[in-house]
Amino acid sequence: MTEDRPAREVPSSQKIDTTVPHSARIWNYWLGGKDHYPVDRAAGDTYREIYPGIVDTARAGRYFMARAVRYLAGEAGVRQFLDVGTGLPAVDNTHEIAQRVAPECRIVYVDNDPLVLAHARALLTSRPEGACDYIDADMRFPDDILKAATRTLDLTRPVALLLIGVLGHISDYGTARAVVRGLLDALPPGSYLALADSARVGDAHIAAAESYAETGAVPYQLRSAAEIAGFFDGLDLLPPGIVPVPEWRPDPAPFPAVHVDTLGGVARKPGDP
Repeated sequence: MTEDRPAREVPSSQKIDTTVPHSARIWNYWLGGKDHYPVDRAAGDTYREIYPGIVDTARAGRYFMARAVRYLAGEAGVRQFLDVGTGLPAVDNTHEIAQRVAPECRIVYVDNDPLVLAHARALLTSRPEGACDYIDADMRFPDDILKAATRTLDLTRPVALLLIGVLGHISDYGTARAVVRGLLDALPPGSYLALADSARVGDAHIAAAESYAETGAVPYQLRSAAEIAGFFDGLDLLPPGIVPVPEWRPDPAPFPAVHVDTLGGVARKPGDP
């Protein structure tokens, strides 16, 4: 994940620190992955003891991303994706989902985690008709991201911007909104924003987040529903709007969706492409 750092850094020059829990590795643990260390498992288990719903939350966010990308590449006809805060590779990464619908899709991943960089090759296995790239950058510097993205994306054509479970790493709400706006302003009309973030509701969830901040990992800021909605200002929200992520265009299933305290939506930048 992209972290809330006090100053511009070059993360790829850093060694991977296995003594401090890290959000990307903890989420990988909750999702059933293998790229984590004992310190990450300990932090993840502590969080889950306080808030058992975190595993469902992690999975629901992943499934929301998959449905959103499938919609964007299919019904919306988008062929370019900018996935900011990529995290560690898992089953069905953005390029795999998009290129399954339309092999010519072009995807740019963005993260500043040295462990994610080490796994970048797994992310860059594009179909020959399309393209993938990886940018080692901090999301708090949109201009750097956009400049590097032009190696792969044509920013005069619509782009789907993905910000799934990452903006809480920026503690200041105004800064987080400026990041979203800085990226969207450079994209043409007809582009889309797919965003999900954790809402500050439920005593157990809030207590778990506060405990997590004490582990030494980069804290994750839970936000109100109104603050999450503010990220979509100026865009045209698609039905069903901003909802708990399992409720966003759910796939048919024989069992009811679990409730999670993560809100998400997809919106279009107004105007003709």
